[in-house]
Amino acid sequence: MKRFSAFIAAATVLLFTACKSGGESKEEKTTSDTTAVAPAAEAVFTPFKVIMIQHKVKNYAKWKEGYLAHDSVRTAYGITQMVLGRGLQDSNLVVVIDKVSDMQKAKDFSSSPGLKDAMKNAGVVGAPSISYAEVIRNDNSDIPYKDRMMVAHHVKDFDAWLKVYDAEGKETRASFGMIDRGLARGVDDPNMVYLVFAISDMEKAKARGSSPELKKIMTDAGVDGPPTMLAYSIDMLVK
Repeated sequence: MKRFSAFIAAATVLLFTACKSGGESKEEKTTSDTTAVAPAAEAVFTPFKVIMIQHKVKNYAKWKEGYLAHDSVRTAYGITQMVLGRGLQDSNLVVVIDKVSDMQKAKDFSSSPGLKDAMKNAGVVGAPSISYAEVIRNDNSDIPYKDRMMVAHHVKDFDAWLKVYDAEGKETRASFGMIDRGLARGVDDPNMVYLVFAISDMEKAKARGSSPELKKIMTDAGVDGPPTMLAYSIDMLVK
């Protein structure tokens, strides 16, 4: 399955010293007053929608220049930069994940003649793969790993699948070199699942991905189609 509290308590002790007026002897009085500060509220995660694009290019540097130059057009369609990555096996395979504020506008953008022309001029080879999803978990905290694995698969019932996924636990996945970073489900098909992992050990992650144990877990979770896995490295990440 490879397709996001701090409690702060403080005590303040106040020491008051009172002196008798007009006398040589002094009396000290100490009063302790401990005031507990309420725990800070945990940040509430708000799901957001994304457009995910994969395609090959003739020259990555030239494509990136064209991609960045096209940013104002994406912004006009409610699309903002989030992730830009390059395939690990093929460095000319591009992975783009952008935030979307208006899904219909994003779909209009992805089918617009202007985008097709811009992609052609930037050296995109072949038809792009475009998906739309809602991110329901996302961890963008700083970590030392730039390699990622995106896993996408279809399930019979998302809620039933999620119970099995959570039962496995992120600690177990981390022991196989796969650190939970993102979980999303399809906009057009909510039973389409997308997972993103940071990879701390690629060999362990690949071995886990092809293990009989994982295949059984996926079957038990209701995965009803072959998963697709894409390994890429982060080139740009906007938080």
